[in-house]
Amino acid sequence: MKIPAWSFSSIKTYDQCPKKFYHLKVVRDYQEDQNAEHLLYGTEFHKAAELYLKDGTPIPPQFNFAKGALDNLNNLPGKKLCEYEMGLTENLDPCGFKDENVWWRGIADLIILDEKIGEARVIDYKTGKSAKYADTGQLELMALAVFKHFPTVKKVKAGLLFVIAKQLIKGNYHVDNASVLWGKWLKDYERMRSSYKNNVWNPRPSGLCRKHCVVLECPHNGRNG
Repeated sequence: MKIPAWSFSSIKTYDQCPKKFYHLKVVRDYQEDQNAEHLLYGTEFHKAAELYLKDGTPIPPQFNFAKGALDNLNNLPGKKLCEYEMGLTENLDPCGFKDENVWWRGIADLIILDEKIGEARVIDYKTGKSAKYADTGQLELMALAVFKHFPTVKKVKAGLLFVIAKQLIKGNYHVDNASVLWGKWLKDYERMRSSYKNNVWNPRPSGLCRKHCVVLECPHNGRNG
């Protein structure tokens, strides 16, 4: 079974429940509700932020509350790269997001690149109402990709910007520690690869199963009958 390019979101889905991953990402006989209100809101905000930082398109009134935070980012020194697509090969070489040999892919909401001093900032916007369960793993992977795509960058200051909660969850990464971080993510990837190789996708029950999982045929789903 061919393993498609993976991402932070796909590996987190697998870690949450291999069976759910199988149905959503492999056979695709179920799908998340992409029209859910919170997902549409997040998509609209990301587009508004991109256009505002890229060419000054006015922010829609419903997002004016975030203008100050976006202005602060825009005023930082460095080249602004919005919704920047990155890919890596299995040898961890940089490649295009849609290249045939792409092994990992990710999109950075905002990269502020200052190659003169060998630093970059990576920002990921979050529109959730709370930062309580923030996961900085996404920042790690983005930093690792930035080190590959921009070899002069030795340090990445990253953050999950919760625009509604007005919180910034920070992460700082140095290229000297990249191999340690890759070791952790490659272990996760190997578990997923083993499921593909052996076609074994065991369910992993959690508190989300009964009311929130879309895979109705799973015995742990409370809405399957």
